[in-house]
Amino acid sequence: MSAPGDRRNGRGAAKMVGVAIAAFAFTFSLVPMYRIACEKVFGIRVEQSAIGGDRTAALEARKSDRVITVQFDGGVNSKLPWSFRPEQTSMQVRPGQQYDTMFYARNDGERAIVGNAVPSIAPARASGYFSKTECFCFTAQTLAAGEARDMPVRFIVAPDLPDNVNTITLSYTFFKNNELTAQLEAPSGSAVGSRAAP
Repeated sequence: MSAPGDRRNGRGAAKMVGVAIAAFAFTFSLVPMYRIACEKVFGIRVEQSAIGGDRTAALEARKSDRVITVQFDGGVNSKLPWSFRPEQTSMQVRPGQQYDTMFYARNDGERAIVGNAVPSIAPARASGYFSKTECFCFTAQTLAAGEARDMPVRFIVAPDLPDNVNTITLSYTFFKNNELTAQLEAPSGSAVGSRAAP
């Protein structure tokens, strides 16, 4: 004959199992309840995951097949005696992939000059989707008299570029860096060259 305590323990265990089963069933019922609430109460149609997965795959496939044109342009400020131009004027690219291009610069002056390139993106709404991962514009460029140099640019166009943007123009303008150029021209030990001395 079982003791009253054993019967209470058995009933307690049965209650715990019942609560666990009820919680498990409630969890599974949340998905259809959520769908009913969205569709009936708020009027939002919830697609089944298989259909949603197919739509996502189709969207990704469309984006991977998308090709846009990137145009390149280059110029110099009138105070900088350099020649500067892109080595190719346009390129067909797929968003999400990395590409390289080159610009050509030559110092046509009679002395070494330091220049800084300022980039711009057109149309302006595409600027947030165009990333330069390597660019000569990140640092000042020094060219000796008559020196020529190829300057690389590495870039990526973001996959979520708006559909109505099919052409992006990357443009650079080089400006003379007067302060750094003056330091190049200053004789050793002059006021400009020794300005940082204590």
